[in-house]
Amino acid sequence: MTTEAEPVHLNLFVDAGRDTGAEELDRLTRQLLSEMQAIDVESVDLVGQVSTPAGAKVVDPVTLGALAIVVLPAVLPKLIEFLQALVIRKEDSVVKIKLQRGDRSIEIERPVKSMSRSELKSEVEMLTDLLLKKK
Repeated sequence: MTTEAEPVHLNLFVDAGRDTGAEELDRLTRQLLSEMQAIDVESVDLVGQVSTPAGAKVVDPVTLGALAIVVLPAVLPKLIEFLQALVIRKEDSVVKIKLQRGDRSIEIERPVKSMSRSELKSEVEMLTDLLLKKK
């Protein structure tokens, strides 16, 4: 049963460019994780985060730069505004978000440079509305 309060699951991918090493990408992702914890999201975690024994080194390059976010629909616009402000800092940024709610999912990837702030906001609102529609 789908309700307005059912959380939306997102995967957010950080791409800092080809010249960025794994350690720098991990640092940037963890910085973003820390900043997102200040937003009213239900949860935000590193994708593939697992408990490891003390002293063990685990680096999974497939999940480097990925965050799993759970947010209520009412908070989604606030999250998108946060992401817009973040990517505006770097003009050649690409926004890649995968939204999932129940068995419905939508994935978007857009270069920020090619879209105005209002175009990006309109597209996200349209996609959010599609996800929130009842079956």
